[in-house]
Amino acid sequence: MPGRYCRVWYTKRCFISRDWNHMKISIVTPSYNQGHFIWRTIDSVISQRGDFEIEYIVMDGGSSDTTVDVLRSYEEKIVSDSRYAHVTFIWKSEKDKGQSDAINKWLRIATGDILTYINSDDTYESGCFDEIINVLSQENSDRCYGKCHIIDEKDNEIRKRLTWYKNLWLNSGRSYGKLLTENFISQMTVFRTRKAFKEIWFFNEDEHLCMDYEYWLRLGKKYTPTYIPSYLANFRFYTTSKSWTFYTKQFSDQYRLAKKYAEVNYRFALFVHKLFRWRTVRVYKMLEILWK
Repeated sequence: MPGRYCRVWYTKRCFISRDWNHMKISIVTPSYNQGHFIWRTIDSVISQRGDFEIEYIVMDGGSSDTTVDVLRSYEEKIVSDSRYAHVTFIWKSEKDKGQSDAINKWLRIATGDILTYINSDDTYESGCFDEIINVLSQENSDRCYGKCHIIDEKDNEIRKRLTWYKNLWLNSGRSYGKLLTENFISQMTVFRTRKAFKEIWFFNEDEHLCMDYEYWLRLGKKYTPTYIPSYLANFRFYTTSKSWTFYTKQFSDQYRLAKKYAEVNYRFALFVHKLFRWRTVRVYKMLEILWK
C-alpha cells in the first residue's frame, strides 16, 4: 500500500537554542502491523499538553493490516481539530530494514530540542512531556529516564513485582557499572537533548533486539542521566510481542553488549550480569511453561 507524507505545520517552528520556556519534542514511532495498538500510542502522544510543541513521526514498515488506515484517520483528525494545533504529524509507510533503520531514518529529519522514540504498542502517561521539560530545565541535564508500568493488551497493569524490582534499580543509583550489570532502563521513558544526540548520533542498525541497550551504554559513557521518580510511560507485554518471542536471544545480546563496553574496572559488573542473565532466562522459561 503506498504511503503518504504529511506535515501539519504551525506558526512557531524549530528551536535550536536551549530555551526551556518553549521547547519542541520530537517523538519517533517505528511500526509494523500494529493497527490494533498504534492508535493508543498516538493518542498518548498528541494528548500531551504544556508549553511545548510536538513533532510526531511515525515510520511504518509497509503494514498489511489496518495501520495505514489508522494513520490516515489521525492525519485528518489533527488537521481539523484545533486542540492539536501544537502538533506536527509526519508519517510514511514503506519497507525498511528493521526497527533501528526505521528509527534512524526519521531521527535524521527530526527538528526537536528533545528527542525520543516509543514503540507502536506502548503509551505515555498523561503529563509526561511537561514533567520531562520541567525536570531537565531544573537539572540542566541532557538525558533523563523514569519509571514505567507494564500493561497487558487491554491496558491493565500486570507484572507488578517486576516493576517493583526495576524501580529498586532505578532508585539505587545511576552509575555506569549498574547499567553494565543489568538493563533496568525502560526505553520509552528515555529522553535526550539535541546536544546529546549530536554526540552519540544514531542507533546501531545491526542490533535488532537490544539497540536501545547498546545506545544507553554509549550514551552512559558521556552523560550521567537524571532520574525522574515518576511513572512516565507504559510498556505493553503480551505473548506475541517481540520482547517475549525472542527473550533468550535478547538477554544473550545484552550480555554480549555489556562485554563489548565493559572495561577492566567493570569485570565484577560483567560477572553479575552473567548471573542475572542465567536467572532471568530461567524465570521466563518457567512462565512459558505455566502459560502453555
